[in-house]
Amino acid sequence: MLCLVGESGSGKTTTARIAAGLTKPTSGVVRFDGDDIHQLSGAGFTRFRRGVQYIHQDPYASLNPIRDVFGTISAPLRRHRLVRGRAQAWQRACELLTEVDLTPPEQFLTKYPHQLSGGQRQRVAVARALTLGPRLIIADEATSMLDVSIRVSLLNVLKRLRDDLGVGFMFITHDLAIAKYFGWHGHTMVMHHGKVVESGPTPQVINQPAHEYTKALLEAVPEPDPDLARRKRESGLGRV
Repeated sequence: MLCLVGESGSGKTTTARIAAGLTKPTSGVVRFDGDDIHQLSGAGFTRFRRGVQYIHQDPYASLNPIRDVFGTISAPLRRHRLVRGRAQAWQRACELLTEVDLTPPEQFLTKYPHQLSGGQRQRVAVARALTLGPRLIIADEATSMLDVSIRVSLLNVLKRLRDDLGVGFMFITHDLAIAKYFGWHGHTMVMHHGKVVESGPTPQVINQPAHEYTKALLEAVPEPDPDLARRKRESGLGRV
């Protein structure tokens, strides 16, 4: 579990796209199982493409509007020949939607994106990312466009998938509070102006920040308790 944290424009998404093989780096090497991903071909490239999946930030733009949920889920299954026939594809799609708490799945498979809420669309995107049995999911601000209550619910789904399926996550966010909630037992990297300025176990980064930029991000986290916010401000630990 790696949380990549920083403000807009800090380089988080570019780093994620490089890790996913969607953008080629101008220098350096991206390795998967020890192999340079840009030198892979044939079976090696297929293994990488199946092993690393991407969840985009915008659930309204990441799904094809003219394809129903079943078509979205079944496309990668059929492309990689993981199912035989419509019946098997339907059964597997039902299993995947159940994994992301879209139940009963039969009610969602025939719907189109415009018939779903933002949270439901993002769960479909998560289910699509699970179709090929990935080892790593890169979630690029996957909860930032959702309401707070829906955001926590989706984070809990991702945490369960991490624990139950053993899927690794690169989770990108601008919010250290979300990094703390989702990645407490993993690592956090803080990016600023295209560079990693701090990295370490999440509890260490949150509780003992070493870089001034990390401290500034922590100070920007809203504090719902006004008394605690006032004490932090008076002690110099918070800003107005």
